[in-house]
Amino acid sequence: MSHSSATFLPDIELSPDRPPLVHAKSEDDPVSWVSEHRDALRAAVAEHGSLLVRGLALSEPTATGSVFQRLTHGLMADREPFAPRRSYGDGVYSSSKWPPNQQMCMHHELSYGTEFPGLLLFACLEAPEAGGATAVADGPTVLEALPVELVERFEREGWLLTRTYNDEIGASVAEAFGTDDRTAVERYCRANAIEFAWQDDGSLRTRQHRSAVVRHPVSGRRCWFNQIAFLNEWTMDPEVREYLVDVYGSDGLPFNTRFGNGDPLGEDVVQTINQVYEAHTLREPWRSGDLLLVDNIRTAHSREPFEGPREVLAALGDPVRLTDCAPTIEVRTA
Repeated sequence: MSHSSATFLPDIELSPDRPPLVHAKSEDDPVSWVSEHRDALRAAVAEHGSLLVRGLALSEPTATGSVFQRLTHGLMADREPFAPRRSYGDGVYSSSKWPPNQQMCMHHELSYGTEFPGLLLFACLEAPEAGGATAVADGPTVLEALPVELVERFEREGWLLTRTYNDEIGASVAEAFGTDDRTAVERYCRANAIEFAWQDDGSLRTRQHRSAVVRHPVSGRRCWFNQIAFLNEWTMDPEVREYLVDVYGSDGLPFNTRFGNGDPLGEDVVQTINQVYEAHTLREPWRSGDLLLVDNIRTAHSREPFEGPREVLAALGDPVRLTDCAPTIEVRTA
């Protein structure tokens, strides 16, 4: 019985402290190699939650976009980002603009949305001199390791994301919603279960009430799936937080998170979540040309501080609706 080469990948290297790694022999044609191994690559991500593909020699946006498209059932537009990205067209973006010296803590992309990517794709076109890894952590493992009472409260109440959009800091209304037309923004908010209020100064404040724990739509496993710690005020650099509270007030921060009933999160809760993430983090420094595939519902990702230029492109693939993930909090859309 013969097998097509699409069935097999080179051996996947498994290590307790870094993502599963496979070495590609792409011979300067990454698009063909990925096309040939598409099913095996997707199966590996389904099995392990993430996969780092080394040796693809990805070096420019066009071929990278073709690789992303070959690996997905469809790419999503980036909506409601917490920081601006550059668009390369066709669902291919730069990584989020975030200060290089600051950590982007573990999170699941768009976990505050009613639709989010099932698959994340990252390609490193230029690796930084130091740091800057896109690290990963397994959601079901993190869920098991968190304090039981904390998980039970979040399952019962969900979590709240509050945002204030202005033109000075974070993503603007136009960057987040693709338009600054108030009617269109309001229509989007109603369709996506987002409470909104325009302020006297023209800024927009929103609230989103979401589940903190969902079931993976394929495996059925319970996953810690949210941005509770990452988008919380206590994860910010203390000086940045102090400055923002001083300028915008504690209710006017660009983003913040709370318990689902509206209670503020103590610094101890945020530290606990980040410490559990850190205990289960897998990291491998980027090399130029690398491709990283991440099951976004099962696996959280972060971006570590770095030095020197760093160019990583990203795409959001295989959209999944929250209603297909057994949310513990009912979301009502208008």
